[in-house]
This record gives sequence, C-alpha cells and structure tokens, in this order.
Amino acid sequence: MRKYMMALDQGTTSSRCILFDKEGNICSSAQKEFTQYFPQPGWVEHDPMEIWSSQLGVIMEAMGAIGAHTDEIAAIGITNQRETTIVWDRITGRPVYNAIVWQCRRTANMISRLEEDGLSETIRSKTGLIPDAYFSGSKVAWILENVEGAREKAEKGELLFGTVDTWLIWNLSNKENFVTDMTNASRTMLYDIHKLCWDKEILDYFKIPESMLPQVLPSSGLFAYASEEVLGGHIPIMGVAGDQQAALFGQCCFQAGDVKNTYGTGCFTLMNTGEKAVTSKNGLLTTIAVGMKDHVEYALEGSVFVAGAAIQWLRDELRMIKSAAQTEEYCRAVEDTAGVYVVPAFAGLGAPYWEQYARGTIVGLTRGTSKEHFIRATVESLAYQVYDLVKAMEQDSEICMRTLKVDGGASANSFLLQFQADLLEAEVLRPECIETTALGVAYLAGLACGYWESKEEICRNWKKACSFSGQKQPEERDKLLKGWRRAVRCTWGWAEDYMKAENKEK
Repeated sequence: MRKYMMALDQGTTSSRCILFDKEGNICSSAQKEFTQYFPQPGWVEHDPMEIWSSQLGVIMEAMGAIGAHTDEIAAIGITNQRETTIVWDRITGRPVYNAIVWQCRRTANMISRLEEDGLSETIRSKTGLIPDAYFSGSKVAWILENVEGAREKAEKGELLFGTVDTWLIWNLSNKENFVTDMTNASRTMLYDIHKLCWDKEILDYFKIPESMLPQVLPSSGLFAYASEEVLGGHIPIMGVAGDQQAALFGQCCFQAGDVKNTYGTGCFTLMNTGEKAVTSKNGLLTTIAVGMKDHVEYALEGSVFVAGAAIQWLRDELRMIKSAAQTEEYCRAVEDTAGVYVVPAFAGLGAPYWEQYARGTIVGLTRGTSKEHFIRATVESLAYQVYDLVKAMEQDSEICMRTLKVDGGASANSFLLQFQADLLEAEVLRPECIETTALGVAYLAGLACGYWESKEEICRNWKKACSFSGQKQPEERDKLLKGWRRAVRCTWGWAEDYMKAENKEK
C-alpha cells in the first residue's frame, strides 16, 4: 500500500496541495496565494498560467517537506473553484484570455437577454441552475465574442474550454487528457444533469461549438496519469469534484438530508438529496453532488458569492486587520454591532435572492460606530447569509435541519459558529479536520484506487472537534433577522443603470 493520497485544492485565492494518510490525517501541506485582477468594477480575473505554476509549485513543496517520492503517492484527487472559465489553444496550450472567475459579473446583460428570450425555464429544467452570470456558459460566450479571432478558431476546433480541473489535468498529463467530472460539468449551465450530456439547444443559443467541451466522467475513477515529464512520476488522477461537492463528500454527508456549509471565499450550503433531483421553489440550485460509476447523487445548493472574501476585504482593502484570525478578538470586544449591518454583495446576491445588480451596502452607521462594530457586522454577515440558505433549503426539502456540519477557513472562528447556531437554533458541528474540501476529493480518488475500501471506512475518520448550540432568546433573534432583511433590500438594483449604460456604450 502506498503511503499517501495527494489532494490538489485549487481555490479562488490560493492553490494548495495536501498529502493525507489512511486515517485522513494531514501529513504535509503547502499553499500559495495568486494574483486577483479587477480590470473593471464587477469584473474578476485570474492568470491561468499563474494558477498552473502555483499549483505545480505547492505539489513540489508539499512532497519536499516530508521527503515524499512519487512512488509513495497512491493517486491524485483534484478539487477546484467552480464555474471559473478558461479557454485555451489546443495546439500551443496557451490561454487566449485570462480566466474569468465565478464572481465576475460582466455577462449580467447577456443573462438578462437570455431571460427576455424565454430561455430561463429551459436552463432551469435541464441544468438545475438559475440563469446567472455566475456560471460558465455566458463567460465562454463572452470570450468568443470579445477576443479577437477566438470565434473563428473555435469553429475550426482549435480552442478548448474547461473549468479549472480540466485545465490542471490537461497540464498535468502533458496535454494528453481533456476531461472533467460530472460535478464541474453541472456548474457550466451547459450540461443536462438528467440526461448526463452537454445540451445542444443551450450550446446553440450561446454559439459555443461542442468541440470545445471536455469529456465528462464520473467523479471517482481514472481521469488521466500525471506525466513523468511534469511530476517526475507516473501518478494516476482518480478523483475530481468541484470544491463544494468535494466538501460535502469530505464531511461524510452520504445520506439524503445531510447538510454542510463551507465558509470559504463564498459560502456554500449543500444538502444531499440522494438519487432524486429536487427542484427548488426558493431560489436554490439543483446540482450533481457526486457522479459514481453506477449512479449519480444530487444536492440542493445555496450559494453566497462573498463570505471569506469580505474578511479579506477588511484585511487588504480597508486594512482594519492584519490577519483573518484577529476578527474573533474584535468581535468579542463589543456586545453587538450597535445596529450596523454589512451586506457584502460585492458581486451581486446569490441564493435565495439572485439579484445580480445588487452591490455591497453598509447601513446603521452612527457617530458611535467603531472599528470593532464594523468588523463584527462583517463577520455576522456570513452567518446571516447561511441562515437565508438553510431556511430556503428546509422549505424545499420539507426537512427541519437540526445539525449543520461546517468547514472552510472561517469555521475556525468560534464566535462566528456560535452566532450561526444562535440564528439557526440548531447544532453546528466543526470537525477536527476542517480541510474537508481536499479530504473529500482524496476520498474520491482513494475509493477508486482501493486506498480506502468503502464509505463506512471513511466515516470512521470523521471526528468532531467541537459543537455549538443556540443560546439567544427568540425575541432577540427575530429583531436581528428583521434588521438583516431590511439591510438586504437596500442593496437591490444598485448597479443596474450603471452596468446597462456601460454595456450600451460598448
């Protein structure tokens, strides 16, 4: 038995590599942040070559830290920021444009036209998604329309499109394998999650040639081999999943009704619904939770665009804190927010509102508002947004959620988790290993190669670190939630006139 499972966790702000052992313990890890580009208000981009170089760098760093050799790696699992769109040249392997990040709102007007053209229900019924600039389809169309020569090259079969997993596999395999998994495909707004195929009608609407699209495979199984020329060893890539589906798997949410929330760059709440695809009536998405060789499982998902990114904003743009860990100290320094609410709708509002023209708003400021109040209001905004998602999920599933498993960087903040439990009146569980996104894809790869024999064996690795239960009085909680709803309404439509006028000028 080889010693380690390697998980590549390519996120929105950093690339990471973690080596796990059979008990799910972290044996080595390395992480590197990369550049965020904001060329215009509401636009977000990454350099695909920097993504690749940073991911390759942390692989070498993580292995070197413990002297691990390639022949000690059983398999590689890849999890990634979803929806982020990369288009590159089939021959040269060079991107034709920067990666358009899932947060980017540049195609909002394209989505408005799609809705006017009556395609909303088609998108919803086939892909399980609500039409939005969040997803990959309109981003691909934008590149083909706006990058000189891209349309012609695409129609000749010379361009490839992939989410970040596809881009990494292409490079790891030395341009040999052009593939993705079902979970990532289900986030493109181009994939029929029921028939399990790329949808011709939607592709024709966006004028995207099918030759650009990767082969779709189950999430657990052989995708490719990392080339010896690239990594110095012939290592199978045997697990791939979008970051949120990977976290659901890593939290061992294997039964219908199990729920997890990841406090990452965004907030993502998923409920496993088993082999039944549940259609939401409350602004949630229906998505593929995992694709196995013999069956597909689905999930209800609520997506918040800005969560941990708001903490980064406090650190990098406002320079109120030096590290994310400081926020807990500042939150506990005051009794409340003194009536201040921060709604971090920097990239619009996701579920359950889907208001693409919303923008960030701060309300309730007075002369007595302090830095501590401001930081606490920003941290509390994460919990309010998750509350909105969970309540919508309970209505759709007709299940009253009593337990929420949490992970992601901000889940280390115990103040946040206590406030979350107070709002939800539910138990919030934090596992010992909060790197469940990477762990989940390691499990998918490990099951495929026999490193782990079953889900039951994996479940024995899950260990609770601590739990939080609701402590607020109902009257106090209701007052806080009423204020939050008022604050959210203040964000609606803020950027609509600006963005429509700007697009008209172009």
